[in-house]
Amino acid sequence: MTALAPETLARWQFGVTTVYHFLFVPLTIALSALVAGLETAWARTGKEKYLRATKFWGKLFLINIAMGVVTGILQEFQFGMNWSDYSRFVGDVFGAPLAFEALLAFFFESTFIGVWIFGWDKLPKMVHAGCMWIVAVGTILSAYFILAANSWMQHPVGYRANPRNGRAELNDFWLVLTQNTALAQFGHTVAAAFLTGGAFMVGIAAYHLMKGRHVSAMRPSLRLGLVTMAVAGVLTAVSGDRLGKIMYDQQPMKMAAAEALWETKGPAPFSVFAYGDVDKGHNKVAVEIPGLLSFLAHDNFSETVPGINDTNKALREKYGEKFGVDDFRPNIPLAYWSFRWMIGFGMSSFALGAAGLYLTRRRLWLAPRLRTAEDEVPRLALTRDRELGPALTGWYWRLALLTMAFPLIANSWGWIFTETGRQPWVVYSVLPTAAGVSPSASQGEVATSMSVFIVLYAVLAAIEVKLLVKYVKAGPPELTAADLDPPKRVGGHDKDDPDRPMTFSY
Repeated sequence: MTALAPETLARWQFGVTTVYHFLFVPLTIALSALVAGLETAWARTGKEKYLRATKFWGKLFLINIAMGVVTGILQEFQFGMNWSDYSRFVGDVFGAPLAFEALLAFFFESTFIGVWIFGWDKLPKMVHAGCMWIVAVGTILSAYFILAANSWMQHPVGYRANPRNGRAELNDFWLVLTQNTALAQFGHTVAAAFLTGGAFMVGIAAYHLMKGRHVSAMRPSLRLGLVTMAVAGVLTAVSGDRLGKIMYDQQPMKMAAAEALWETKGPAPFSVFAYGDVDKGHNKVAVEIPGLLSFLAHDNFSETVPGINDTNKALREKYGEKFGVDDFRPNIPLAYWSFRWMIGFGMSSFALGAAGLYLTRRRLWLAPRLRTAEDEVPRLALTRDRELGPALTGWYWRLALLTMAFPLIANSWGWIFTETGRQPWVVYSVLPTAAGVSPSASQGEVATSMSVFIVLYAVLAAIEVKLLVKYVKAGPPELTAADLDPPKRVGGHDKDDPDRPMTFSY
């Protein structure tokens, strides 16, 4: 049965585990930098609100990164379990960027996370904040090396095919790291990660402010999250436009599938919404923007964009006989709707971030109940308009809570579009997906491992949600004298302290 073939099951398994893992990756990237920024603000100003915010968001960051590491480890096992032929083919190319990711980026993260956790009462403020900045740099480097490897699957460069064993062998590592696909995908992914982190921070801050709790720590968190959402939203759109043009040059079928454009058109429109059967070319467009697809592909509104039928014919003539593939069309409905869900949910978060910045600047966002909050906030700073304030607060708080999920949904559908839109290739134009699966993996074996992974991930999801809810509800911690007065020198010991450890000990 085709639906239960090992190839199909292997793709489902990798898709499920990868999308689940990527729920944690963007939060890790963004929260590490945001926590570092908050701690730096505390180190420079000495204001307690920044320290409370640092400890609060730092705890949520640690929960998230721990879960991300656990779910990420399983990704590597799947290469040997279900994709052994793929691993054998790309191993020489993938080995370099993945080794750099593990030996450089991951060691940065793991080492300095430990120093940050245990160094609160041992390191000066700026040194301790610097540890989190190093973690943030490590997460960025980790993302870069992994995205460079993935970009090679989208556009293989810097290698030669060994005629003796049929393997791809690396001959230009620098080209693999710096090709335009890798640079564009990195920029787009990191921008989307900060959009995710900003929305996460805004949603949780809104929850506490709506209840009038922890105002002093949550107000700067809300502002930081809103600024992050607004800036990252613009960068996500700009980098997405650049990535779309590169995608058209390298994978024209993916661009045509994203619009369900069956016949070649010039200028080509972009449909915001459609109904009917997009898989048969009979879809009816409800809202259409003339020439926008031409702009996404060519940077102008009048160029012709090849349709699915013409592109499929050209690919069949070029690769069909060589690889034994007759149909180069991906799942059209999946490509069409995933592209729109990615854009729609992502830009909704950006719009909420921009609206939140306006409301906070106009002082129209704080409800009157916050006048009795435990934090000491000047009365006149709480609301500018007593009538508009509560009304705007009501709808904005609810949307702010919802927007936590929007970038996560956008990220998931973005990766689904990126990977499924490339089909039937696992390495574009070089290795068909059917040729990458493990030949010895049976239906039962793949189905069993997929079932185990799904159950395991469901348990991990329950643990993650329970921990996050627990510490989110608890809010920022109360500070002690030790928190407010960390050591001024490395080691945390005065030179006249008789109990201080020796400088050198052998």
